Amino acid sequence: MSNKKEIYQKISEELLTLIGGKENIQGVAHCATRLRIVLVDNSLADLDQIGQLELVKGVFVAGDQLQIIFGAGTVNNVYDVFTEVSGTERMSLGDVKAQSVQKQNAFQKAIKSLSDVFVDIIPGLLAAALLMGLTGLLGQEGIFGPQSVIEMFPSLAGINRFLSICSTGIFTILPMLVVYSATRRYGGTPVLGLVIGAIMLHPDLANAYSVGNGTVDPEVINIFGLNVELVAFQGGIIIALMMGFITAKLDIFFNKKIPDMVKLFFAPLATVVIAAFLLFTVIGPLGRALADIITYSLLWATTNLGIFGFMLFAGIQQIIVITGIHHVIGAVEAQLIADTGRNFIMPLMSVALIAQGGAVLGFLLLNWKDAKVKQICISSFGSILFGISEPAIFGVTLKNKFPLIAGCLGATLGGAYVYLTHVTAIGFGATAIPGIAIVAAEGNGHLNYIFAHLIALSAGFIFTYVYGKVKVKREVA
Repeated sequence: MSNKKEIYQKISEELLTLIGGKENIQGVAHCATRLRIVLVDNSLADLDQIGQLELVKGVFVAGDQLQIIFGAGTVNNVYDVFTEVSGTERMSLGDVKAQSVQKQNAFQKAIKSLSDVFVDIIPGLLAAALLMGLTGLLGQEGIFGPQSVIEMFPSLAGINRFLSICSTGIFTILPMLVVYSATRRYGGTPVLGLVIGAIMLHPDLANAYSVGNGTVDPEVINIFGLNVELVAFQGGIIIALMMGFITAKLDIFFNKKIPDMVKLFFAPLATVVIAAFLLFTVIGPLGRALADIITYSLLWATTNLGIFGFMLFAGIQQIIVITGIHHVIGAVEAQLIADTGRNFIMPLMSVALIAQGGAVLGFLLLNWKDAKVKQICISSFGSILFGISEPAIFGVTLKNKFPLIAGCLGATLGGAYVYLTHVTAIGFGATAIPGIAIVAAEGNGHLNYIFAHLIALSAGFIFTYVYGKVKVKREVA
């Protein structure tokens, strides 16, 4: 044990020197596998030398954090010693993320905030999607035979019906959850977000889907000379995001301006009334138009660009991850599911990710005798399998350039197969192995999902390995 403590001590002392000393540290925390450090000046960190330290399996900068991969268990021990050596205040992972956000520009902060809105919602969506997938397997004909499972075993019909209700519950109130989460994220009182969400789904309002298909005519009222249609906002994810922001800002404004004596009564009153008025007169129509543009643009691309559109998206998706803009895609996926019931983006994101895993394996084979490379590649490939590509990108593919391109090319072939077999998802937030839970069952969806990943993985591996061999021959020549 003392020998290990000496190793951690040595690593910590060397790491402190390589990141520019104590004065360059703003905060330190760790997650399951990585030591996360927010630096005053990232340019002072010698990433190449840090990557060569003992026990380090990869190093990269993401989210304006220096992230050093040590692996599960080891990172806890390194963290304990490093905080002692550096004399840094122990911070939670949330504190470190807050510190890193302060260093981001306005665009980066906006992208991050959108991602944060869905963080607390995604577990519920994943649970619902998993249950939807299970009910699909039980109720769909042709998966296990000419009859569905519940037709073969009628005793399961009640269970299937129960699971169906459980799976769809969250989608009936999803706009409410989004307003709640967005209001909290932007600094408002979360319960006011719930109130606005309840107004959006009020039973006295005409159902948005019924109005859309022409089976119901909405009531029209006059407010200050404006004709307002009383239509609910089922599926209004974009609107919910916008209303969360508006509600939070109104809440903050009125709590500052209204005197303390009457603030408790009039601040929430003013916030709810004005936010609701804006919902029906400005934000609602604007949000619907924006949601329609997003949905129809995606559908137009898949209809008119066809297989090439799928290949292009899959090919560049992991490059988008490098920029951090990929956090916005979750909101688009949620809107797509609300409008169409299916998400064709998730399988494309997943094959793009797994193709980078293939590139990692190709690079691993090329450098099999290098123990350090072997450590980094195996660790990062493990993360890939569970939907996390940053260690692979920043630790292997982007760092060495050609594996990144090879992985992107491999992803295009996986994207082509997704298009040809019409693989879609019924949820979002999970890819790779966890993503199997939310794949739509129709058309042998689960089997084709696996085949698409095998194609992308193999192609990323082959392209990386072949180019690496050719590159070595050229350098020798």
